[in-house]
Amino acid sequence: MPNPRRQDDQALLLAARSSPEALAEIYERFEEPLLRFFLNATRRPELAADLTAETFARVIEIIVKYDAARGRADQWLFGIARHILSESYRCGRVDAAARERLGFPRLMLDDHALDVISRLGSDSATVALAELPGEQREAIQARVVEERDYAEIAGELQCSEAVVRQRVSRGLRALRTRLAGDR
Repeated sequence: MPNPRRQDDQALLLAARSSPEALAEIYERFEEPLLRFFLNATRRPELAADLTAETFARVIEIIVKYDAARGRADQWLFGIARHILSESYRCGRVDAAARERLGFPRLMLDDHALDVISRLGSDSATVALAELPGEQREAIQARVVEERDYAEIAGELQCSEAVVRQRVSRGLRALRTRLAGDR
């Protein structure tokens, strides 16, 4: 059974091509997960905020290219985020080209905003989960967090229940190892 939230995200991305309200909703839904992703990768709140802003600017520029038939909305957004991050590593800086092309002002964060972003990365379980391979992370999210049945997850992921059980097991083992090492 397909996840209604994922289908809603896809519909929202398609609507955002012509609707500022839908684009704002995408931002509201994905700002925190993207900030967590970048904070986990960089460990620097200001850099995470810059990378998140550049990601959303790039999304605005290329949203007409989103094709729901080629993948989920979250995969598309995080694919853009990974590309932005790799560009940042390669160039040694955050490329603000998309923000500049769109006329967005330079991002200025006060101490409170930096503190809020820092706290996003302080939940070590969330960070550890985000670092898992995508298949394990999805399986754990569906089974443990959303408390869904293995059969339902297998149907959605188009694999066997045994594969889902293996992904959950391996992912939980990796989480235990990671969290035990953080103590």
